[in-house]
Amino acid sequence: MTAHTTIPTPQMQRSRGEAAVRLRQDGGRVRLVDLRQQDSAKAILPRVGAVPEVVFLNTSGGLTGGDRLSYSLHLGDGVRAIATTQTAERAYRAASGTARVEVALGVGAGGWLDWLPQETILFDAASLDRTTRIDLAPDAGCLALEAVVLGRHAMGETVHHLAFRDRREIRRNGALLHLEPLVLETAALAAGQAVLGGARCFASLVMLAPGLGDALAPLRRVLDEPGVQAAASAYDGRLVLRAMAQDGWPLRRQIARALSVLRRGAVLPRVWQYQENGR
Repeated sequence: MTAHTTIPTPQMQRSRGEAAVRLRQDGGRVRLVDLRQQDSAKAILPRVGAVPEVVFLNTSGGLTGGDRLSYSLHLGDGVRAIATTQTAERAYRAASGTARVEVALGVGAGGWLDWLPQETILFDAASLDRTTRIDLAPDAGCLALEAVVLGRHAMGETVHHLAFRDRREIRRNGALLHLEPLVLETAALAAGQAVLGGARCFASLVMLAPGLGDALAPLRRVLDEPGVQAAASAYDGRLVLRAMAQDGWPLRRQIARALSVLRRGAVLPRVWQYQENGR
């Protein structure tokens, strides 16, 4: 009689990554006071101009079920900085489990942060749970972007199955100022016009600072990119822009033009590699 041996199911390798950065004002200059990197998460600080840039990257090449990724940045009092990602983050098909991403950003008194990550691309059957928390000191401000692309249009990719949960919280001195939860799952994608109106990508941009009403009219004047539907509003120190499109390229062009207005013509982070600089 021949004995049968059960072959165990192989355990898929999962990525873990954590990158944390702290910047402080010291003698009129911004200095790096702490940099911690672990596994697949990295942070680099290119010398590109007067305002420091922090570029986060995931060396695993993308996310799938069971992966864990954490980015954090803390700006000391009076520090102004830009934070972004080296490239678009990709969430691939998940055979099991959910990829989780935690982003924690803090801005000290009198500081300012532009959080301008590149797009998140969601592939068919991706499962991603992401939380972004921004904590502002009483007189600090921020500009925060999130953009999502459902498959790559140029590659003929279509997303039919999805489990995407995204939550963004912005607090000042502990008080909640902006809460933006999003749940986009398979049933919602099937709803078609009731959800995204056929759009394949969308973006949300929020800016928190006193006197933002003056920026609303100039912003609305540039919301005319062909192929993009966009609208903006401002109230009580908060400006919000939402946009959606059939393809990621016109959406990126629209975002770049909006950022040029809100950032008063400042150049985009170098890793965006956008030749027209928002114009």
